Amino acid sequence: MNAKILTTLEYSKIIVKLKEHAATSIGKEMVEQIEPSTDIEIVKNLLQLTDEAFAADRLKGSAPFGGIFNISSSLHRARISGTLNATELIEIASTSRGSRRVKRHISTVNEEYSVPSLMNISELISEHRELEEAIWTCINEQGEILDQASAELATARREIRLGESRIREKLENMIRSSSVQKMLQEAIITLRNDRFVIPVKSEYRSSFGGIVHDQSGSGATLFIEPEVIVTLNNKLREMRIQEIREIEKILQKLTAQVADCVEDFLYDQQLIATLDFTFAKARYAHILKAIRPRMNDRGYIKLKKGRHPLIDPRQVVPLELELGNQYHSIIVTGPNTGGKTVALKTVGLLSLMAMSGLFVPAEDGSQLCVFDAIFADIGDEQSIEQSLSTFSSHMTNIIRILQEMTSKSLVLLDELGAGTDPAEGSALAIAILEHIHAKECRVIATTHYSELKAYAFNRKGVINASMEFDIATLSPTYRLLVGVPGRSNAFAIAERLGLSSAIIDVARGEVSDEDMKVESMIASLEENRLSAESDRDTAQKLRLEMEQLRIKHEQDKLKFEEQKENLLVKAQNEANAAITKARKEAELIISDLRKLAMEEGASIKEHKLIEARRRLDQAEPEIKVKKKPARDGKKQKIHAGDEVKVYSLNSKGHVVEIHGEEATVQLGIMKMKVKLEDLELLQSQSTTPAQPQKQVATLKRTKDDSVRMELDLRGESLEEAILEVDRFLDESFLAGMGQVYIIHGKGTGVLRSGIQEYLRRHSHVKAYRNGNYGEGGIGVTVAELK
Repeated sequence: MNAKILTTLEYSKIIVKLKEHAATSIGKEMVEQIEPSTDIEIVKNLLQLTDEAFAADRLKGSAPFGGIFNISSSLHRARISGTLNATELIEIASTSRGSRRVKRHISTVNEEYSVPSLMNISELISEHRELEEAIWTCINEQGEILDQASAELATARREIRLGESRIREKLENMIRSSSVQKMLQEAIITLRNDRFVIPVKSEYRSSFGGIVHDQSGSGATLFIEPEVIVTLNNKLREMRIQEIREIEKILQKLTAQVADCVEDFLYDQQLIATLDFTFAKARYAHILKAIRPRMNDRGYIKLKKGRHPLIDPRQVVPLELELGNQYHSIIVTGPNTGGKTVALKTVGLLSLMAMSGLFVPAEDGSQLCVFDAIFADIGDEQSIEQSLSTFSSHMTNIIRILQEMTSKSLVLLDELGAGTDPAEGSALAIAILEHIHAKECRVIATTHYSELKAYAFNRKGVINASMEFDIATLSPTYRLLVGVPGRSNAFAIAERLGLSSAIIDVARGEVSDEDMKVESMIASLEENRLSAESDRDTAQKLRLEMEQLRIKHEQDKLKFEEQKENLLVKAQNEANAAITKARKEAELIISDLRKLAMEEGASIKEHKLIEARRRLDQAEPEIKVKKKPARDGKKQKIHAGDEVKVYSLNSKGHVVEIHGEEATVQLGIMKMKVKLEDLELLQSQSTTPAQPQKQVATLKRTKDDSVRMELDLRGESLEEAILEVDRFLDESFLAGMGQVYIIHGKGTGVLRSGIQEYLRRHSHVKAYRNGNYGEGGIGVTVAELK
C-alpha cells in the first residue's frame, strides 16, 4: 500500500493508538510494522484472530504478558558464544515463564469458549522449565548470583565474609584505642579500592604507618590502610577474585544452556509478539466499541453507522453508505464544511483498518472489501518549492491514480476539478469520472459543480449524494444522504443573514430557468425525504408500542389463567374435603347398621350397601383443570409404579410399565396404553416419604398397586377384623378379583373361626378354605368370590 495514502487517510494515527494497547516491547514493534493486506484469506485469518482475542478478553480479561522482554539481542550473543550477564539471563528466564503463562491462559479460555486460531499459535510456544529452574536457582530477581549457584562460590563468599569480619574486628580495636583516636579525623571504617581503610589526619601521616589509598578534597584527611591489616586485605582481594572467576564460570555455563535453545526462543518471541499484537487489537476494539466486519473481494461496501475512529465519539455523526452493488460511483455535492471530506476519509480509513485485521467502529451487518489498492486525492497539496498550483498538484496526483488503478481499486477524490475555470473544471471532472467508471473502479468523489449532478442522475451505476444542511439553523448536520443531490442554499443563507430581498431577487433572475428547476426538484426531494423519515420514525415508535402492549397482554393472559386454575383447584379441594367428611359419616352409619343387623339378626342386603356406596362415590364432583405448560421446559420423569392422572380420561391410576413414549396404566380393573404427554405425575413411588407405622390392619398389594389381594388382620379384635373384611371384600368384588387371602394367624383360633363364620354367610363369597402348604396353612383363609 502506498505510504502517501496511509498518511493522507491518517492510518498512522490509528497505529499510534493501537500501540498504546500492546503490553510488550516486541508487541509494540509488531504494531509499528502492521500494513493492510490485499489477500482476502490473510485478512479473514487476521480478523478471526482478533475476534477470538476479543472474546477471550471479554471472558477472562487481558492475557498475562507481564515479565516478557525483548531478548533477541541476548539470544544472538549467546549464539556466537558471548557470555550473558545475570540481568540478561533473568530476562530470558522471565520471558520463558511469561510465555508459558500466556499459553496456559489461552488454554483455559479454550475450555469455555473455542479459540482454535489462538490455540494453534499458543501450542507452538516451547517450554524450557529445566533452563528456567537452572537460572532461578543461580540468580535472584534482582540479578544477583546466589551462593547456592556452586559449592566453590559458596566457599569463596564464606571466606570473604570471614576475612571482612577479621579486618573489621582489628580496625575497630584500633579506633577504640585512645592513642589512635587522636590521629583520626573520624572513628569510622570505610573502603577505598575494595580495601578497608580508616580516615587519618594528614599531620599524623609520618607517625601512622600503612598504605595511603586516597585523600579528601581538602587534603586534610588521608585514607590509610594500616600495616596490621595489609595481609588480611590481600587475602580478601584474592578471595574476591576467586568469587568473580566462579561467577564467570556460572554465567558461561548458563549461557551455554541458553545457546542450545536459541532457535526455540527466537521463534517463541515471534509467537508472543503476534499474540500481544492480536490482544492489542482486541482491547482497541473494546475502546472503539467496534465490530468484526464481513469481508469480500467483489468491491462491495456497506457501512451501517460507521464512525471515524479519530473523532470524539460524542461528536461524530455515523455514516450510512452502500457502494458496489447497484452503483459503483457516488458523487457527493454540496457546500463546504458539510463533512464531505470526513465521509471520504471514514470510508478509506475503515477499509484500511479492516484490511489490517482490525475491527471497525460500526454496527453489525457492515461489510467491507479487500481492495488491491486504495487511492486518495484529498486536501490542498499546493507546493511552492515545485511551483505547482492547487489545480496542478491535484492533477498530478489524479494522473498517477489513473495510471495505477485497477478494477479492484477504491478511488477517493475530494473537490474534483477544483482550482480552475468552472466550465472547464466540471467538464474535466466528468471526463475523469467517466474514465474511472469505465474501468469499473469503485469511486467516491466530492465536488461543487452542479453539472455533475446531472451526470450522476443520467449515468447508470452512478448515484448522487449530499451532506444534509439544516436551513433553520444555517448549519450542516454532517449526515450523508445517498440518492439526493446537494443544494447550494446560497440564497436561503443570504436571506436569513439579512441580505436585501431586492438583491436576492436580482440574483435569482441571473440564474437560468433550468438551474432553478433543478434546485426546485432537489428541494422537493429533500422535503419528501424528511417527510418519509418522519413517517418512518412514527411507524417505528408505534411498532415498539404495539410490541410492548402485546407482551403485556400475553403476561396478563397468563396471569389470568394461573388465577383461574388456582381458584378451580381451591374449589375442588374444598369440595373434596366436604365429600370426605360426608363419606366418613356414611361409613359410620353403614357400620352401625351392620352391627345392628348382626345383633338383632336382621338381614340387610350387602349389594344394597355396595350400591349406596357407589352412588356416594359418584356424587363426588370432578373439576377438570387445564394442564399447565411446563415453564422450565423439562419433562416429567415417570417410572413404573408411580401414581398418575390421565388428562384425557380425568382418571387416576398406576403405571405398570413404560414403552418409549407410551405407558401402560392400571385404571381400576382396566389396563390401557396412554401417551406420556397425557399423564401427570401425582406421586412417585421412589420419592414417597415413609409413613409412621400404626397398629392397624395392613393391606398388602400386588404389582398393580390399585388391586388388593391380601388382608393382614393379625393383632386385631374380631369386631375390628369383621369391619376390615367387609370393606376388603367389597373392594375385591368391585375390582373383579376371583380369589383373595385373609391373614389372621393361628393363635387360639377365635379370629379364624369368627372370620370364616362371617365369610360363610357373606353374599360375595362363593367358597372359602384354609390355606394350603406354602400359602400360610391354617393361619390364612382363602376366599373365592362370585
